[in-house]
Amino acid sequence: MVEIVEPMFDVAHLGHVELLSPKPDESLRFFTTILGMAETGRAGASVYLRCFGDYERSTLKLTDHHQSGVGHLAWRTTSPRALARRAEALASSGFGQGWIDGDLDHGPAYRFADPDGHVMEVYYEARRFQMAGREGSRLKNQPQRYPGIGVGVRRLDHVNMLCEEVTENRVFLEETLGFRLREQVILDDGSEAGAWLSVTPQVHDIAYTLDATRSRGRLHHLAFAADNREDVLRAADIYLENDVPIETGPAKHAITQGFFLYAYEPGGNRVEIFSGGYLIFAPDWEPVVWTQAERARGQAWGLRLPESFHSYGTPTVDVAKISLRELPVFDPR
Repeated sequence: MVEIVEPMFDVAHLGHVELLSPKPDESLRFFTTILGMAETGRAGASVYLRCFGDYERSTLKLTDHHQSGVGHLAWRTTSPRALARRAEALASSGFGQGWIDGDLDHGPAYRFADPDGHVMEVYYEARRFQMAGREGSRLKNQPQRYPGIGVGVRRLDHVNMLCEEVTENRVFLEETLGFRLREQVILDDGSEAGAWLSVTPQVHDIAYTLDATRSRGRLHHLAFAADNREDVLRAADIYLENDVPIETGPAKHAITQGFFLYAYEPGGNRVEIFSGGYLIFAPDWEPVVWTQAERARGQAWGLRLPESFHSYGTPTVDVAKISLRELPVFDPR
């Protein structure tokens, strides 16, 4: 008889991401003028931003730094008691780093790192966004009206983190924070090449994929949600007209079923515009397992992702000086 593990519901969703950029002014222009995000505050070397559909006052912290990558990412818990429980579990795991007082738009947070070294935090107290006057929406259930600027991304959607080993990071999130495995790629040798996990009905709030450079703690991409496929296609036109380097897409993923467009913001970080995907409501969901042969077929419509998609991440590394992991031919997404 299969043992049923009682689900954990202490983590609500991805709250915010701190993105590092060595070109902060150019990156800020990208996120505001090109993506259509709004600046909500500044503190020190950081600018705080939000999408028009985000309920929290800020979901992206853009920080001036000598290299690109992620400073930290944060998960909001479902209650103060849930925060205390997760902090205790993280401290017991050996990966805890301790409490911080908070940030510009949220209260106390417990910081930790996953086994690969990605810095994260859990928090509960959050400052909600309130828009009044001309920018406010007549629809009382919307935080603000559609701004009509650039791509017009609606909300922060998910992150994909590169890692040296997928399984230990996946298990860590499952056991300490209650993430549920939705899809995964298992290679012919039995190793796990990718895992897509969530605490929400989304097919993924975070993904871990193998880092072909054998590096640790790097970002693959940060994703923002658009309302529909047409918005993703329009984003490609906007990128073209503004000299934003497109890496691949628009096209449709096999894993997650999302419609995608990948490009690089001026600081060097990969950014995805994502639409669609499927929602999971089944409490007894069985993870979808993809084989090496199945992933070798490419994306949903046969598109093969470029080599850069497998080797590039931030912070950047000199791929020419690194013996790349001998990964079989497959698309991890």
